[in-house]
Amino acid sequence: MIDMQNSYVADDGVRDALGWPPIWRLEETVAACADLLAAARDQELPVIYSRSTGSAAGVLGQNPRIARLLAHRRHRIPEVGAAEEAWKRRIMDAVAPQPADVVLDKSRASLFDYTELDPLLHNLGVQRLVVAGLQTNVCVEATARAALARNFEVAVPSDAVSTDGPALHEGALNSLRVLYTEVAPWREILAPDASWDRAFTTPDYGRDPAYWTETSVTARQRP
Repeated sequence: MIDMQNSYVADDGVRDALGWPPIWRLEETVAACADLLAAARDQELPVIYSRSTGSAAGVLGQNPRIARLLAHRRHRIPEVGAAEEAWKRRIMDAVAPQPADVVLDKSRASLFDYTELDPLLHNLGVQRLVVAGLQTNVCVEATARAALARNFEVAVPSDAVSTDGPALHEGALNSLRVLYTEVAPWREILAPDASWDRAFTTPDYGRDPAYWTETSVTARQRP
């Protein structure tokens, strides 16, 4: 469960100051994540959260481009106190961790970077991962790609992830489909008989059929 933190529901002007639009379908995504978590716990599946905390090295540990963006727009970002900042980093009450869950702090997009996620999953004997939360094209996609690189089977529930608009959301899901990720509503992913074989049974999975048609026509028209 990736970065489901109060910062996404805080209407404090920060996202607007940074030029980031509101999260598309945020309420629906939070509700879907809550239902997904309840179903996972009913099936006694391990639940692991990420919590984005920034870099312990401060500005020196940030991506240089992020540091430049913050410096350029610092005058537009509202000042917040320590208590408010702590609240923004907390996981939302609607999807709050339970005592048996694991919460890992992270400072990069992928939950695998500089955390104990990889050894934790191996110790649990995990082979399949369901990666849900925020944002589809950033931390969700980065974590899913890192999991695929480590030979896990990966599913991303299309209704339990979101980002800064439908175009980025769908584009990220298609990128993951091309990498053989199972993309479907969460109920289908967690179904007892789920085969996770869409990438192998669906024609043009993650690709644009219209593009293939256009290029084929163009190729046939060449002299």
